[in-house]
Amino acid sequence: QTLIRLRVPAAHLSLFLSHTFIFCLSIPCSSAKLQEANSKPSFNLSFFPRFLQKTRPFSLRSHLKMAVSKNSDSNNNNGSSKKKVSYISVPSQIINSLSSSSLQSLLVSPKKSTKCTNRFSFSYRNPRIWFFTLFLFSLFGMLKLGFNFDPISLPFSRYPCSTSQPLIFDGENRAESNLGFSDSKSSSGYSNSSAIIQSDGGKNESLLTTEGDFWKQPDGLGFKPCLGFSAQYRRDSNSILKNRWKYLLVVVSGGMNQQRNQIVDAVVIARILGASLVVPVLQVNVIWGDESEFADIFDLEHFKSVLADDVHIVSSLPSTHVMTRPVEEKRTPLHASPQWIRAHYLKRINRERVLLLRGLDSRLSKDLPSDLQKLRCKVAFQALRFSPRILELGNKLASRMRNEGQQYLSLHLRMEKDVWVRTGCLPGLTPEYDEIVNSERERHPELLTGRSNMTYHERKLAGLCPLTALEVTRLLKALEAPKDARIYWAGGEPLGGKEVLDPLTKSFPHFYNKHDLVLPGELEPFAKKASVMAAIDYIVCEKSDVFIPSHGGNMGHALQGERAYAGHKKYITPNKRQMLPYFMNSSLPESDFNRIVKDLHRESLGQPELRMSKAGKDVTKHPVPECMCSDTQQQQESEA
Repeated sequence: QTLIRLRVPAAHLSLFLSHTFIFCLSIPCSSAKLQEANSKPSFNLSFFPRFLQKTRPFSLRSHLKMAVSKNSDSNNNNGSSKKKVSYISVPSQIINSLSSSSLQSLLVSPKKSTKCTNRFSFSYRNPRIWFFTLFLFSLFGMLKLGFNFDPISLPFSRYPCSTSQPLIFDGENRAESNLGFSDSKSSSGYSNSSAIIQSDGGKNESLLTTEGDFWKQPDGLGFKPCLGFSAQYRRDSNSILKNRWKYLLVVVSGGMNQQRNQIVDAVVIARILGASLVVPVLQVNVIWGDESEFADIFDLEHFKSVLADDVHIVSSLPSTHVMTRPVEEKRTPLHASPQWIRAHYLKRINRERVLLLRGLDSRLSKDLPSDLQKLRCKVAFQALRFSPRILELGNKLASRMRNEGQQYLSLHLRMEKDVWVRTGCLPGLTPEYDEIVNSERERHPELLTGRSNMTYHERKLAGLCPLTALEVTRLLKALEAPKDARIYWAGGEPLGGKEVLDPLTKSFPHFYNKHDLVLPGELEPFAKKASVMAAIDYIVCEKSDVFIPSHGGNMGHALQGERAYAGHKKYITPNKRQMLPYFMNSSLPESDFNRIVKDLHRESLGQPELRMSKAGKDVTKHPVPECMCSDTQQQQESEA
């Protein structure tokens, strides 16, 4: 008899249990085959790591014995049937990891003998085998719970029986991570991944699983708008609305979205001071030169009516106050609290009856009492509605993007000349364009926004620069945006012309902006009105199925809050700081890049995020929990 025992090193048993190995063994059964193999049954051990082959083995008493036999060939002269039996000892810890097909291939030779089968059947009916197998399954389960190895760190393939793939971890054979985010390659060539979140109802929702799930909306966890003001707030409203003798004037500056933020804060400050608010004045922007007034962009009557129970709003100062010289204040500090506002402005407005405030951008604190936070949301999401003619054109363009019900993605691309100047970044197109940006920055140093001591490379590494067209293209591919996706891009003329957008247009041919969608003459009434153009972009982006900004900024922040308030519509925030090293790594395979980028964004898809998780967050960007609540919370509030 020829007995072959396969022994597994005890020190590496846990490695075998964490990865399921299917051993593809071919065992000769007949003596003829044994002679062909130099009378030594051979099998390939190349699938073992080298260090496993050299370690000292240990004995396992529990093993599976397979006996295969066949009559001797014609070389046996006496004609007696002399049997040669081969024994293979396979560690019992591996038996439960073998599939039925691989077990069959292990136990049965290419040319099956009836006697071999009968002997195996006899062993199969032995009750001790069944009890022993049950014990092995129990042992395997306990060990599996006790050892939680990350298979990504192990140098083994997910397909150990494959002879065509090397047993190393690479971009093509990806293991499933212990984060609940798996990745594999689909037949279409796209990488399929899965990110799981837990909802209030206890159901797991997948945000990115297949190519079609690019359009899948995040789980809103049941949050809905709820602006229930306290009883004290409602009592104070009666006295505030009756007060018609002191007025607050406000001048707001910047682009349309920056002006929106200041209008929201102006309403809240008027409420804090108990004053009537004169419709804010829009200051002409030095860059865009837009002379639009409040009523040219926003629906003034709607603005007044929605806030009628909160603040008294007038279009202009009454005749009794026209000759009053307002007290002008420009020194409001950053993040001023309601207590600071009352301490510094209340006596003055009570005495002078008219107070003029300028430069309100980010002056009012982001952390206010609950009722004032709700008022912020009411202004931003309900009162500030665009004027009817802007709303009409914006809805038309959104309908044309739908094109009979199709889904569409919107991008906010920040590639204009002034953006590169103000951010302290460079477009990276050619040295000539970089010189244009540097020269403009030297002529107008006041345009550079903050952190002026940082170099371009430091800003880029910190994630403070807008994404380029190529970077946006790679991001979309990594997130598995369909090649035939309809894309609306918002923004001004890129520095370098539309040729800069070639990486996007070549990869995604259905690529449009407002000028591509309008009919002749539709934009003429809004010529040279940058704020109106920005408002049209805002409407089309807000109605899209997915929105991605290439840079932060006021429009991106406003849309993030607007889409959250509308039910947490998908909003993908590019993780620029963590993506950048992979953008710069030219040796990284594209498949690995896609997997990494998708993993970086699995929690940046517009899921509900508590504003109070970090101080200083704007409630108009993160409306949960002050302005949105779950069905359970609404029921509790109604019962109270």
